[in-house]
Amino acid sequence: MKRLLSSIAAGLLALGTGCASRPVVVAPVGPNPNGIQSQASTGSLQVFSRMAARDDDQNMAGDGIPIWHQYTEYRIYQPDGKLVKTVINSVGHYSDRAEVVALPPGSYMVKAQAKDYFWVNVPVRIEPGRTTRVHLDQKWRPPGNAPKNEIVTGPDGNPLGWRAPAP
Repeated sequence: MKRLLSSIAAGLLALGTGCASRPVVVAPVGPNPNGIQSQASTGSLQVFSRMAARDDDQNMAGDGIPIWHQYTEYRIYQPDGKLVKTVINSVGHYSDRAEVVALPPGSYMVKAQAKDYFWVNVPVRIEPGRTTRVHLDQKWRPPGNAPKNEIVTGPDGNPLGWRAPAP
């Protein structure tokens, strides 16, 4: 029994240490350099965070099998760390589309869940009339002819988005 309790304590300590670890930080992501630009004075952000299973079986009376998936919520911060917005990241109750958020031009930090990581901090640049997309779900593939130095990748090598131009 003592050995079992020691094993459980060691496992909980390892789990707690893993949860307290610092988020992964990557290079700044910006809009597609070849994308369409509108005349709008604001820009927009779309984050494809980790997908999570959802169901409506709130009282647990059914079989508990998830019936749809949605992108997980994320937070947008100013460079000084002040929270700008928490984004639910769904355009409807059963939707599997990521929400598009309008933002004033500037630099921000997005804190979101990625497919194989607890949390990722992604610096983003928002430009007027353009959309910055951050792909944390490992589904995006840049065009084959895109120069490697224009793509931001995560620690695992998966592409996350277009590199933001230097200010």
